[in-house]
Amino acid sequence: MQTGLYIDGTWREPVVAADLIPVVDPATTDVIGHVADGGIADMDAAIGAAERAQQGWAELPPRERGEILRRAWELMVAEAETFARLIVRENGKALRDARSEVAYAAEFFRWFAEEAVRIPGDMRRSPNGQNWIMVTEEPVGVALLVTPWNYPAAMATRKIAPALAAGCTAVLKPAAETPLTALALVDLLERAGLPRGVLNVVCTKRSGPVVDHALHDPRIRALSFTGSTEVGRVLLAAAAYNVVRPSMELGGNAPFVVLEDADLADAVNGLMVAKLRNGGSACTAANRIYVADAIADDFVAELSTRMSAVRSGNGLDEDVELGPLVNAATRDKVADLVAGAVAQGAAVTAGGGTGDLPGYHFQATVLADVKPDADILRTEIFGPVAPVVRFSTTDEAIALANDSEFGLIAYLYTRDLDRGLSVSRRLRAGMVGLNRGVVSDPAAPFGGVKQSGIGREGASEGIREFLDTKYTAIPYR
Repeated sequence: MQTGLYIDGTWREPVVAADLIPVVDPATTDVIGHVADGGIADMDAAIGAAERAQQGWAELPPRERGEILRRAWELMVAEAETFARLIVRENGKALRDARSEVAYAAEFFRWFAEEAVRIPGDMRRSPNGQNWIMVTEEPVGVALLVTPWNYPAAMATRKIAPALAAGCTAVLKPAAETPLTALALVDLLERAGLPRGVLNVVCTKRSGPVVDHALHDPRIRALSFTGSTEVGRVLLAAAAYNVVRPSMELGGNAPFVVLEDADLADAVNGLMVAKLRNGGSACTAANRIYVADAIADDFVAELSTRMSAVRSGNGLDEDVELGPLVNAATRDKVADLVAGAVAQGAAVTAGGGTGDLPGYHFQATVLADVKPDADILRTEIFGPVAPVVRFSTTDEAIALANDSEFGLIAYLYTRDLDRGLSVSRRLRAGMVGLNRGVVSDPAAPFGGVKQSGIGREGASEGIREFLDTKYTAIPYR
């Protein structure tokens, strides 16, 4: 497969000779390939190519833009297994998770192929009767798309598809840990008929200076970023220089609230999905488990049994449920968080260590009797660890759930639908999973409140992040 930079419809080497970026298989620690390490000059070239392609792409009929995205969806579905295995090799996640990601990622191409022809507009007579008010939505311009390593396909298509559907050209900067999937997506879009310059890709291990440079370039008019809140704050400050429109999908620290009337088996099943999906390396992962006193003992016992039975190993094995974490630093962070929780009084009832597998593994872990002020509850774990906190009243559970700078998603389990809807309204989160352990859907607006982000991805809202509203006054006749 191609491993160079993709700029103006061609694969090329960096302008300035640089070291290659090694791509490591987290299950074995073997280097499985190298990609070109781009720099500031390459980013300039990519922005220039996108700017030159911008007018022609914006003027292309929406149906034609949509048809290219539809063909990309068809190709991705046909090549799903190849994409899934590539994701496992560079990311480490279990094959079943990778297959789910590919299906999810491909759907953004289909969804926004349809949204491309539904960009809204409006025309109405002004109240004073003197003119028509014509409102149109225009492409923002060149967009910078910055994606993380945990969903290398889905986070890319969730940005690429709406940007292209809106009529924007783009520069994609994927994570250095998982660049191969991004390059495979570009190859796929090229085969789907995407014109040269419309999408450009610069892989780099010098993300900070390269992205900062791009945000100080007046040709960049939109930024779509998925990553940590810490990095998001830095990028927002840089984006302010040229008043670049930001769309920020930042950190999460999701509460998972189990009320005393919940169906215990259903709640445990939901947590297994919300916690272990993608090995816990997801901004939507359940990180703070709040369980009513009346059922806490039974809940912990059942959860510990289930987590202890999780099969860990190389994600390419069909029967593996939990692959390794992406790198040593992530594994060590998770280990430190567990050790800190134990030092603060938590009890390990399942897992708790790295096990004896090669690579960057950490066991599916349950921590019981976690104190409400434990340090582990203040950090996005990004690993397969479930800390369980007891609560006495519903008001206490809501207060604990809302006691976070993050507000991406919350989960709630109860048999009483009226109660569930009432509590859901009081949870400070952009999304709520009510008796569901997964909520992500290309047809739904994905995003958070507080320091979990700005804007929404997916649904009809997703394309609006790449559109400017224009008002034209026309004399009334």
